[in-house]
Amino acid sequence: MAMHLPKPIALYFKGEKSDDSEGLSVYFAADAVVLDESGTFKGLVAIQNWRAETKKKYNHTVEPLKAEERDGRTVVETRVTGNFPGSPVVLDYSFEVKGDKIASLEIG
Repeated sequence: MAMHLPKPIALYFKGEKSDDSEGLSVYFAADAVVLDESGTFKGLVAIQNWRAETKKKYNHTVEPLKAEERDGRTVVETRVTGNFPGSPVVLDYSFEVKGDKIASLEIG
């Protein structure tokens, strides 16, 4: 069964397969916020830096497993595999979408 994701979230996961962190503006809002590993990254430049650093640090891949709507957010259960203890792990990626852009992403 194919997973139906809102367009900006589908683009996010497509972008995870490439090293193009500069293309984030296609699916992240200019004032978007990412919460990951106890850090908060606000705005496109901070999100670009976060993504580049985590890719460099973990050399990870993200595979969406299933998605559901919870309290106005799209929560995607993922399998994350990379250079970190306990790999692979299953993490929830919780997205808030406004219009055609991701307004926030919380990973945990």
